[in-house]
Amino acid sequence: MIQVFFDGASGGPVSLSGGGMYINLGDGREERRAFPLGVMADNHEAEFAALVASLRHCLNHGYRSVSFHTDSQLVDQALVKRYVKKEIYARYLTEALDLIEQYDLFFCKWIPDRQNRNADRLARQAIRLQKKSTGKES
Repeated sequence: MIQVFFDGASGGPVSLSGGGMYINLGDGREERRAFPLGVMADNHEAEFAALVASLRHCLNHGYRSVSFHTDSQLVDQALVKRYVKKEIYARYLTEALDLIEQYDLFFCKWIPDRQNRNADRLARQAIRLQKKSTGKES
């Protein structure tokens, strides 16, 4: 089964954010992706946006049996309960649940930060790349 580690990062409230995705394809191959998310309200929004981007990436590449890993307890619990309190995250959750329906097999598991370092580095790299390309520091 393909293992997907994803993470979102933000420079602070209402600032540039990035997503990172590390995929272990299980046959010795890996994929690493850093993707800009633009300005987000907070780190939690970045986490949800990274989830949706990762789900889309996997579907676009034909990965239909996946095990996702996140260090965000909020994202993990939102997927389990299929509910999130804050409206700002609800649209991401709705989109994620719709995408998950397209998978043959999907799991998501919470992991400690130290086990998600690859995705975290990529998310932070995406922020740095945006700052460099826009000349913005926030």
